[in-house]
Amino acid sequence: MAFDPQTLVYDHKGLIPCIAQAAGTGEVLMMAWMNAEAVAKTLETGRVTYWSRSRQAFWIKGETSGHVQKLVDLRVDCDRDCLLAVVEQEGPACHTNRRSCFYTAIRDGEEVELMTPMA
Repeated sequence: MAFDPQTLVYDHKGLIPCIAQAAGTGEVLMMAWMNAEAVAKTLETGRVTYWSRSRQAFWIKGETSGHVQKLVDLRVDCDRDCLLAVVEQEGPACHTNRRSCFYTAIRDGEEVELMTPMA
């Protein structure tokens, strides 16, 4: 059965969340938004393409930073309203220069920094 990005469930702004996960380790790297065209571009090029809500423009991960995400697998959840991009990540995934955007844990009511920026 052929895939059509229009069959996904988007929010009222035409966006769907996409979680990026490291191939091999399963580490959750980040979450960003896609629209139908970003999904299509990602599948077409093999480079993960998001929709930047702040810039209102496509954002090809690593285009300016060099921290490229190469698509290994794109998965759709059971409700078709969330995507999982399994990627090969080059360098940090987070704009803070950390491997993952999920570097803060809440433990015993306190925020704990789990990782520092990469050198």
